[in-house]
Amino acid sequence: MNLPWHLYAMALLYFLAGVNHFRNPKIYYKIIPPYFGNIKMINSLSGVAEILLAIGLCIPHYSTMAAWGIIVLLMAIFPANVYMYTHDKAALGLSKTIRLIRLPLQLVLIAWAFCYT
Repeated sequence: MNLPWHLYAMALLYFLAGVNHFRNPKIYYKIIPPYFGNIKMINSLSGVAEILLAIGLCIPHYSTMAAWGIIVLLMAIFPANVYMYTHDKAALGLSKTIRLIRLPLQLVLIAWAFCYT
């Protein structure tokens, strides 16, 4: 079974994002809501999840399951996007408008992943 090129593009996006959790963890520490507790562990777990799901997307036998995993992951990290929008200290230098645009962008990413379920 051949996978479409855009599935590999999605996999690359999540793989690079996952690696970035370890290359630049302080960026993610700022946007994880403090009420979640251990932000270092949450950052590491989400980074590992993104990397593993990206790899899963590239393996035909696992691509559907990985796409569902991406959807669950996007829903799980949505509170970080809300926190980033509502707290200027988590803004990472982005304007309020850009942070607002990021919120519905999650729906676009979910729809993209849903195409492969």
